[in-house]
Amino acid sequence: MAGQETALLPPGGQRILFIQAHPDDADHLCGGTVARLAEEGRNIHYLFVTRGDKGSDDPEMTSERLAVIREEEQRAAAQVLGVQEVTFFDGYFDGEVVADLELRKKLTFFIRQWKPDTVFTFDPWRRNEVHPDHRAIGICTVDALNASRGRMYYPEQLKENVTIHSVKHIYYFSTDKANHWVDISSVLDKKSAALKCHASQMGQKDPDTWVRRRGMIAGVEHRYAFAEAFHHYKIG
Repeated sequence: MAGQETALLPPGGQRILFIQAHPDDADHLCGGTVARLAEEGRNIHYLFVTRGDKGSDDPEMTSERLAVIREEEQRAAAQVLGVQEVTFFDGYFDGEVVADLELRKKLTFFIRQWKPDTVFTFDPWRRNEVHPDHRAIGICTVDALNASRGRMYYPEQLKENVTIHSVKHIYYFSTDKANHWVDISSVLDKKSAALKCHASQMGQKDPDTWVRRRGMIAGVEHRYAFAEAFHHYKIG
């Protein structure tokens, strides 16, 4: 078990940013951890690059209508989990996110402006990650974290009452190289309640059953009844 972690998070650091591709990403993958962090009084901010406008098989649904529905669902779920702030970028669409310079600059500015202590995002190096948005968000977040601490990166941003900022910890969810586990046994009902808010995405899936099954799988490594797994990297 050397090199493996089971504490919720390292001591200190109240501002926590979750950078996601679509509504429901973090709620599905680490909603229990979000709930526990909120119970500890951490300041949690959800940032979404898209509104998940293609996540439906309903032939009557339109992308425009779905984007509105999914944003409403996400804001309701965030309230259930105790997330204080929710931000959506404009101009990005489900399945079309690219890890380009434009998005890197936008994420860098957001990080410099909000100044998180810890960032959670997708593991872009996970084997068999088939969704292009997940890969793009993960790698662009890593690049933005590197840029946000250097004054010679995008110096025009520093003229807008924004300063450079160094994030100390990054946690990758949806990873196949986990080294950090969080016991979510005490917040299963809260995670399930959050997923129920995402009615457009759950279909016939029972949130209670899904949360427990996924939690049991992740918990095996540390003999937790229910857990969520991450790859933690300390920057610098």
